[in-house]
Amino acid sequence: MAELGFSEHHQNEVINYMRFARSKRALRLKTVDSCFQDLKDSRLVEETFTVDEVSDMLDGLQVVVHGEVESELIHTAHTNVLLLRQLFSQAEKFYLKLQTDVSELENRELLEQVAEFEKTEFTSSNKKANQESNKPKLAPLNEGGVSELLNKQILRLQDENEKLKTRLRTIESQATSALDEKSKLERALQDLQRIQGDQKEITNLEDTVAALRSDFQKTLNASTVTQKNLEENLVATKHDFLKVQEQLTMAEKELEKKFQQTAAYRNMKEMLTKKNDQIKEIRKRLSKYEPDE
Repeated sequence: MAELGFSEHHQNEVINYMRFARSKRALRLKTVDSCFQDLKDSRLVEETFTVDEVSDMLDGLQVVVHGEVESELIHTAHTNVLLLRQLFSQAEKFYLKLQTDVSELENRELLEQVAEFEKTEFTSSNKKANQESNKPKLAPLNEGGVSELLNKQILRLQDENEKLKTRLRTIESQATSALDEKSKLERALQDLQRIQGDQKEITNLEDTVAALRSDFQKTLNASTVTQKNLEENLVATKHDFLKVQEQLTMAEKELEKKFQQTAAYRNMKEMLTKKNDQIKEIRKRLSKYEPDE
């Protein structure tokens, strides 16, 4: 069995501390594992993700794991200070002054020796049971013992885990709301652009009709025009009106198809109806000038 050069009593104390450190390490590793599992359960619900979504998830996981590891390193440093405090307190009772060599903490040979000692002590199936000594022992790290300390740590981690889950759900809800609002704005913008395009087409048709009406009015008021020229102009104008009417009919069908699901449909329908009524009125006036057959 690997030895560290201690007496049996002190070696048992080292084994007890290693057992405590191993239990803390196992507990912290479970906490880190739960961070990854929580990410899988709460975020990996879709089949595909964008680069930004994956980056966001990894950033959040990094923050959580970083906090867990940093907390454990700080806690380990503090527990080591408490352990030194116990040793120094016992030494001072006998007016002893202990010294430490921090550089030895990075001695690779000694670290490998400690690792081999731990491996031998905790993996051997024929390991001897720790024997209680009659000599005074170090006071426990906590009045409730290691179990109470572990229970407190578990409760603290569970509380932190619940807080992180709540925060994660809040962020996911806010992100979902933002995406819904973005989709609504995009649809509204598309509808507005489509309506603006249709309105421009209607304006062009109205301008065409106005120009034809102006030309027709000028033709009617021209008293010097001969009957033959008047008839030719009337025929040409009638053909133009027929073409315009056909265009308006096609535009009306197209607009009905485009606007049948928009709020502007009814207004556009009324406008086209008025234009058709005006054309009918013009045709009625034209019929007065057509020669009798």
